Amino acid sequence: MTQSTGKQATFYADIKAQAVFGEQGPRPQFLVDEANFKVILGGLEAGQQIPVHPEALALYYFLAGTGTMTVNDEQYPITPGATVITPAGARRGMQAETRVIFLAAKPA
Repeated sequence: MTQSTGKQATFYADIKAQAVFGEQGPRPQFLVDEANFKVILGGLEAGQQIPVHPEALALYYFLAGTGTMTVNDEQYPITPGATVITPAGARRGMQAETRVIFLAAKPA
């Protein structure tokens, strides 16, 4: 027997079209903002960055663009389809070479 939570599924035929870009930097959109779980859709214009900062365990999935993601002292190429899983407390940041769109999921 399946229990219903009363919540509806959310479907995006093209999630990339939902990304918002800001002249001054990223303008993340919360796709899920629950007490214990968050999913963010982020967009960076070419040349923009997210400064390196410590953060919780997270998964980053890149939908479009190229650039570099830094995790602690390692650098990883951003390309469509790339995935980076960062451990809790790791310092991470991004630098966009071209327009980048990504999903980030993490416990809250």
